[in-house]
Amino acid sequence: MNKQFDELTKNLAQSVTRRVALKKFGLGLAGITLSCFGLATKATATTYNGYREVGSYDFFGNWVYNGLCLDLNGCIAASSADCPTGKKVNGHTSVGPGTCGFHYKKQAPCSFTI
Repeated sequence: MNKQFDELTKNLAQSVTRRVALKKFGLGLAGITLSCFGLATKATATTYNGYREVGSYDFFGNWVYNGLCLDLNGCIAASSADCPTGKKVNGHTSVGPGTCGFHYKKQAPCSFTI
């Protein structure tokens, strides 16, 4: 370990010409500029409306929420503040499989933004 540290300090102590230092600094600055302005894409947030997704059964055989909101139109699911995690689903008969292959609570609307 000490040998690696000694090698690092030796490399840092070596002199660097101004030309090399300015070149490295310029390349770094150009990279930062390109990543901030030139290459970045404009992201637009999309809000989806769906239903609370039901994950599995708990220890007592009750359906529980998995914390995701399922949009049935695009079969997209994401976490949502509207969806509790691990909470028991009231009304077992209202849980139905969706066209996406996931179970959801029909009377529990939610929304999420991506």
